[in-house]
Amino acid sequence: MTLGPRPTLTSLSEHNWDLIVIGGGITGAGVLLEAARLGYRALLLEQADFAWGTSSRSSKMVHGGLRYIAQGQVRLTRDALRERERLLRELPGLVERATYLFPLRKGRFPGRWPMTALLGVYDFLAGIRDRAFLSNEELLKRVPGLDDQGLGGALSYTDALTDDCRLVLRTLLEAARYQGRAMNYARVTGISRGDGDAATAPLRVAVRDLIDDTTATLTAHAVINATGAWAGQLGGDAERIRPLRGSHLFFSAERLPVRDCLTVLHPRDQRPVFIFPWEGVVCVGTTDLDHPEDLNREPRASEQEMDYLLELLNQQFPRAGLGAGDVLSSMAGVRPVIRSSRAGKPSSEKRDHAVWEHDGVISVSGGKLTTFRLIALDALLAAGLLDRTGWRRARHSNVPLYAPIPEAPVQVDEFLHGDQDDDALLSWCLEHEAVVHLDDLLLRRTRLGLLRRDGGLSLHDRLQGLAADKLGWDAVRWQQEWQRYRRLRDEYYGVPGRLAEAS
Repeated sequence: MTLGPRPTLTSLSEHNWDLIVIGGGITGAGVLLEAARLGYRALLLEQADFAWGTSSRSSKMVHGGLRYIAQGQVRLTRDALRERERLLRELPGLVERATYLFPLRKGRFPGRWPMTALLGVYDFLAGIRDRAFLSNEELLKRVPGLDDQGLGGALSYTDALTDDCRLVLRTLLEAARYQGRAMNYARVTGISRGDGDAATAPLRVAVRDLIDDTTATLTAHAVINATGAWAGQLGGDAERIRPLRGSHLFFSAERLPVRDCLTVLHPRDQRPVFIFPWEGVVCVGTTDLDHPEDLNREPRASEQEMDYLLELLNQQFPRAGLGAGDVLSSMAGVRPVIRSSRAGKPSSEKRDHAVWEHDGVISVSGGKLTTFRLIALDALLAAGLLDRTGWRRARHSNVPLYAPIPEAPVQVDEFLHGDQDDDALLSWCLEHEAVVHLDDLLLRRTRLGLLRRDGGLSLHDRLQGLAADKLGWDAVRWQQEWQRYRRLRDEYYGVPGRLAEAS
């Protein structure tokens, strides 16, 4: 299975497609996979890189969402927990069960017994039982440095962690096994009806290849708009989506030695924030703010968001003395949340997805990373590519979604930054995963640009040699890509505030 070599618009225009999917995040990838599995000739088009938007910038959690039960979204939680268990079975290594700890503080809501009851419902919906109570002594052994003032032990439960971008790539690779096609850096510039009966005429999709600046018009019987935060604009209802920014900070495990996932409440607003080990570092997040900025500009964490997360950390770990100088990198993403009838606090918005039709195009947005398969099935039902009986059967099917990748020389289904050889991993990605720019490789296919304090600068010579060998980049192209990568990494993934002043 492979995503490369990258197709040309000329070759794609030779086909009449059953379905064109717009958007290369997890929702679009899920739609492509399910359509290809059904035997449809399906194509996905992404205006930037695969998983460039929200789907590489999430909290990396495959979970049911405890707080959704409290909001009355029991069905969403149930569906998410069932999908979590499916992904744990089918993608070991890429989706890994993790222990979460909820420290209890005397006199603070929620207390032990309300949380125990909530976790009981959570386990029941998931069909497992893994909750437990930890004493102060047990908790402080597992989380050294945690503030012990007013501590009343902790409740433990499990959810799962993943590399969200790798999950998107893995889903696209699986779609390729069923002859699904995908093209990045291909912007849809217009959609219209072809000649003939308005209800049955094919849709014409105008596309521009942003790499070689060519254009083409592709035809398809159905088009599904899965562009996340952009979905309302393309789907004729810009106000339907409420873009919310969530930002994360990364720290070295030496400065923040956390081995389990901590769920803690921020002292300022009582929002849940996670502190968790990920890919050899520790991630802290997320914030939840309206994002009124241009969606086509890369989002970045603000200095105020950094201060908000550091405030939490120094409350929970008062002896650590963490500051901006300890931040390895940052990451900000824009959630495509379906706007409620009355716009309240961002955290009060529900996380349901929505599917709607406009001028023959089916749009889908909202929802959770964990339930991408169910969201994809809803979109295919709305597009008429799945009937109600097939939809019910697919929702409850136990047929595995993913098969192994037998030809991979590295464990691309496993967390990427353990003991395996960086060169083998980088070579695999360059050869098989449609890398167009250096930032595709360092910020998404691998996370080396996020995980290393120098942003991967020490890899310069090795990367230049691999890019020349695998992609044919000459010295001029390499210099262009290196400068582009450094600018993007520093401005949008660096320490908040430090480079904002210079940009």
